[in-house]
Amino acid sequence: MCLSIPGKLIEITSALDDTFRMGKVSFDGVIKEVNLTLVPEARKNDYVMVHVGAAIAVVNEEEAHKTFEVLRQLGELDELTPSEEP
Repeated sequence: MCLSIPGKLIEITSALDDTFRMGKVSFDGVIKEVNLTLVPEARKNDYVMVHVGAAIAVVNEEEAHKTFEVLRQLGELDELTPSEEP
């Protein structure tokens, strides 16, 4: 199954122009580098849906939190959560 996961765009890290950009996205504290080419309208602090390393849509904050919580309950976020070592 393919999933897109909502995260908060916390920083634009590089930009060739207004379209070809990369940014850091926080998934409940887990930070990943994401391609922003498909969402040229995305700005810092926006919530984006990310699929295989690319942001594919901008979503509102409330919807992002709801989706993230459902995915957490389903156990679909296990790979994103940093492992806790004793």
